[in-house]
Amino acid sequence: MTVAYESSEYHAAQLSSPRDWLTMTKPGVLMLVVFSGAAGMWMAPGETNLFLQAVIVLSIAMGSAAGGMLNMVYDRDIDAIMKRTQTRPIVRGAIASDDAQVLGLALAIFSVALLGLASNWQAAAWLAFAIFFYAVIYTRWLKRHTPQNIVIGGAAGAFPPVIGWLAVTGGAHAMLPWLLFAVVFLWTPPHFWALALFRNEDYRRAQVPMMPVVAGEKSTSLQMLVYTLLLLPVTLAPLAIASTLGWFYGVAAGALGARFIAYAWKVYRTLDDKKARAMFGFSILYLAGIFAAMLIDHALI
Repeated sequence: MTVAYESSEYHAAQLSSPRDWLTMTKPGVLMLVVFSGAAGMWMAPGETNLFLQAVIVLSIAMGSAAGGMLNMVYDRDIDAIMKRTQTRPIVRGAIASDDAQVLGLALAIFSVALLGLASNWQAAAWLAFAIFFYAVIYTRWLKRHTPQNIVIGGAAGAFPPVIGWLAVTGGAHAMLPWLLFAVVFLWTPPHFWALALFRNEDYRRAQVPMMPVVAGEKSTSLQMLVYTLLLLPVTLAPLAIASTLGWFYGVAAGALGARFIAYAWKVYRTLDDKKARAMFGFSILYLAGIFAAMLIDHALI
């Protein structure tokens, strides 16, 4: 498989399309990262002009795209084994792994430099660390060596709200950006383990120690339920410290949290792949809804 795969890279330049390169950025992940980073930026005290806001969001987006590309470069061996990822551009030979690696590194460097020059170097340093955490610590170490890969690795996707806040304020001593970090951090395990439950055989075949493979589906579904229960009070905590949040956010966060818990309870009770798939789909809407409600309430008040 390896020899055939490597030979297919010879023709990658001729086969790649703009859609293939867009796929390399993991656009679904990128949109959530950008939205949460923008939320941190807009919730931060202080004034920024629209141009600077656009540059901050662009920097976070490029950093996320860089991490996605470097992840796909390193994971191309297991991506070729798993059904969910067998159509990714590098696996198909549409994009050469060396080309993707060069572009990924270039995007990482440029995103950090742009954010540092446009806002401040503290925000840029956290962006650099988030990229490194995802592309190296999670992808190269955690993912293949521990069932806690998603729990620890989830920190990489939780940094954007802090980065957005830092880009405006220059400091993250306030509690609110870290509460936003905690929301994404606690959301990641039930979100990703829902996927791992109905893709369990994929991970088993690729020998990736995801929680359902190592601990079993029942234990994983129980942990998912625990995380959703912990997530509810954390999403409500900003009400106590952010004067720009009120009843609208509280109602939305409470309703979304109750629904997320209900999904987790159904998965725990039934261990049904369809319910796990439904929970995975809702989890994306859940996180987007939490940040959307926060921004709407912030704008209203």
